[in-house]
Amino acid sequence: MRKEMEVKIAGGLEARPIAVLVQVASQYDSSIYLETEGKRVNAKSIMGMMTLALNVGEKITVEASGTDEEKAIEGIEKYISGQEA
Repeated sequence: MRKEMEVKIAGGLEARPIAVLVQVASQYDSSIYLETEGKRVNAKSIMGMMTLALNVGEKITVEASGTDEEKAIEGIEKYISGQEA
């Protein structure tokens, strides 16, 4: 399952928001990857996520695969869109 999203977290995805995003992703059993500009990283890897340096307004594609992929996509989207901290 894949879905494109826009980063709406104030300040973009810097150290603290990335740590929270990794925690959100880690709640799900599914494999979760974020893709942008040709980079694909594991959403559960803090080091991988730090390499993305995403800013507000950037588009990313979230890919989830597993038993709870729909819930994983929903949870990531809520966080990325700034609805949940």
